[in-house]
Amino acid sequence: MTSHSTYIIAEAGVNHNGSLEMAQQLVEAAAAAGADAVKFQTFKAENLAGRDAPKAEYQNQTTDKTESQFEMLKKLELDENAHKVLWEQCRTRGIEFLSTPFDLDSLDLLARQLDLPRLKLSSGEITNAPLLLAAARTQKPIILSTGMSTLGEVEIALGVLAFGYTQPDAPPSLAAFEEAYCTDEGQNALHKNISLLHCTTEYPTPFEDVNLRAMDTLHSAFSLSVGFSDHTRGITIPIAAVARGASIIEKHFTLDRTLPGPDHIASLEPDELDAMVQAIRQVERALGSAIKSPAPSERKNKAIARKSLVAACSIRKGELFTVENLATRRPGSGLSPVHYWDWIGRVADRDYRADDLVGQ
Repeated sequence: MTSHSTYIIAEAGVNHNGSLEMAQQLVEAAAAAGADAVKFQTFKAENLAGRDAPKAEYQNQTTDKTESQFEMLKKLELDENAHKVLWEQCRTRGIEFLSTPFDLDSLDLLARQLDLPRLKLSSGEITNAPLLLAAARTQKPIILSTGMSTLGEVEIALGVLAFGYTQPDAPPSLAAFEEAYCTDEGQNALHKNISLLHCTTEYPTPFEDVNLRAMDTLHSAFSLSVGFSDHTRGITIPIAAVARGASIIEKHFTLDRTLPGPDHIASLEPDELDAMVQAIRQVERALGSAIKSPAPSERKNKAIARKSLVAACSIRKGELFTVENLATRRPGSGLSPVHYWDWIGRVADRDYRADDLVGQ
């Protein structure tokens, strides 16, 4: 996806509070932090939630309790023109513009009108087979979050996606999804196009509910690229996820955590986003390869830190080397101490002073 090992998505989400100006400021902050992409959410409230749909507990805590989910979402929409403005700003700033579609009209805007290079689908859509199918039929790569789901639900979703990629015109059905998932063509399409994000859908997520090891389970179950969408406070957990092999990190950020809105409280502020990106890049460099060998920076220290076989005291030519007169001391520029026992009982072929290297 990028020249880096880890593709970092700065999740602006709806933290623009419906303001294009604030959304533009979020793009600037994400670009300045060095994220690979900045991601928003694309939806029409009437297609996303019923008029009386309740809000989540965390949303009630951070927004007006008297308003419905629909009323909250209506305030957070970005129109088509705003998307085009943000897309152009991202192009100019050298950061990828991403957005999550929550309905078919929004998917069309992102995939066909803006022609984004990839799509991000949220955890809440993992059972939304019509949207999954339509997304796959765009033939674009998809990053799929898996919060709130079981392995079985993830597999069904992957079946829908496999069918969508490989059967552009065939009538959909559960049986057809399962069959597509089991074919070589379907599996090849998934491996080419799909990345899975482990996620816990709670804002903020308690640390004990993160379960980073589930990334390993997703990878071993489906052999797909796996990353982590984080909703915890701070930057510790996404950094740990990279150390555990996450290829993608998604993290909410905001201009100000005290702003009103559903997601600000579980988001990083710009300086924290910058710190997370820098820490992840450091971890990437530190991971290195699986080969255990001296690093270039440490080779010069071998002779300083290791020891050699040396004379523990004066030894005359013809004397035997014994445990009393043979020692191991720095520097390590002489014969390795692994040969210590080979020299016990040998005859000295010259005179040695204390600390002289033996075998030189």
